[in-house]
Amino acid sequence: MKPVGRRLTLIAARAVHLAAQGLLRAPTRQARKNDVLACIQRMRLLQIDTINVVARSPYLVLFSRLGAYPQAWLDELLEDGAIFETWAHEACFAPTGDVDLLRAHLLDKTHHWALRNATRLREEQGEGMQRILDHIRERGPVRSSDFERVEGQRSGGWWGWTDQKRWLEAWFGLGELMVARRERFQRVYDLTDRVLANAGVRLGESAIAAAEVRRILVERAIAALGVARPEWVADYFRLRPRVSGDEVETLVDAGLVQRVEVVGWDAPAYVHIDNGALVEAAAAGRLRATSTTLLSPFDPVVWDRARASDFFGFDYRLECYLPASRRRHGYFALPVLHRGRLVGRVDAKAHRQDRVFEVRRFELDDGIQPGDAGVMAIGKAIALFAHWHGAHQLSWGRIEPRSLAVALRRIAASALASIAAQPDRSSLRHDRLTGV
Repeated sequence: MKPVGRRLTLIAARAVHLAAQGLLRAPTRQARKNDVLACIQRMRLLQIDTINVVARSPYLVLFSRLGAYPQAWLDELLEDGAIFETWAHEACFAPTGDVDLLRAHLLDKTHHWALRNATRLREEQGEGMQRILDHIRERGPVRSSDFERVEGQRSGGWWGWTDQKRWLEAWFGLGELMVARRERFQRVYDLTDRVLANAGVRLGESAIAAAEVRRILVERAIAALGVARPEWVADYFRLRPRVSGDEVETLVDAGLVQRVEVVGWDAPAYVHIDNGALVEAAAAGRLRATSTTLLSPFDPVVWDRARASDFFGFDYRLECYLPASRRRHGYFALPVLHRGRLVGRVDAKAHRQDRVFEVRRFELDDGIQPGDAGVMAIGKAIALFAHWHGAHQLSWGRIEPRSLAVALRRIAASALASIAAQPDRSSLRHDRLTGV
């Protein structure tokens, strides 16, 4: 039996995980544009989703780590070529330096429904697909909305997309097109070679064998997770087949990954050597989670529902795809992260024109008792989130437990007023709020 490394409590293991994800502590300075790129580089992937009852998910994931920042920075990084769009965990932004790696991962096997659909569509509608590719080659970038719907054209299948939209997405999945930029969050497609040339990147500069692609992605998933059990690793990049303990042990033998013991777990966990200092600090009790914030349902911390349950004891399911009668927590319930624990949910909606942020439902999980300091931290977090959405006012629905209702509303309202009174609103942090 190989020796097990450091022994961590579950609280310490969570702290390493949150530190690796950039969520251990609240930001202590105003965000800069390079911080957005650094966040994506740390996580390796930033999942894209279009639901916009609050800020769309990729912007929200960054807010949870950076605090208030201009959302345009993410769009600018895409147009500048610092990041690119790809299929990985799902549709994601990723650092452009990973383009060869993730392209090889996508095209190695039909590991994703998007590639399978794209391949099938090329076989069935190759003539139309070629026409749209030739059009882009001759005339430049396009949006799907640039093509008028032809009367009688079928619009079933992928979310009611037109043929042109399906063809664009198919070429994107097959790697012939990339997203050059977004306009009002709508993709603008161009030839892959042109997009990468604008970014100063040549495709295929680093040819990577399939086995090496998998090894690198396993290693990077472990690094991004901070502390990982083998059954958690494959989901990060949607690796097939699943990653086994024996496969991770080969990285231990190579000196890239270390074993750790987590109290209460019946098998060893693993950490990347780049996170060794975090593990040492956690084992010595020096790594403490202090951040309180709201998370996107598509945040890497919760996108693997089984991992969130095993690691945090948090039973989380996104319910926007369920009929309203079957929803328990709300349409788009945001997990509440408080000092290293997932403690509850906020189902919210930003009424942007009215500048009102509606908390439709707030609830803490059973057994969570945040105390006065916890209620204050959560109230401030809601206020910061609301202000980032441009809200001047909060409205409230149901609060559970009801005993928190008066205090939570008062604290959040006072914090929002304090934020509005600050002269430099873009750099607000929890520790700069006054009057609450």
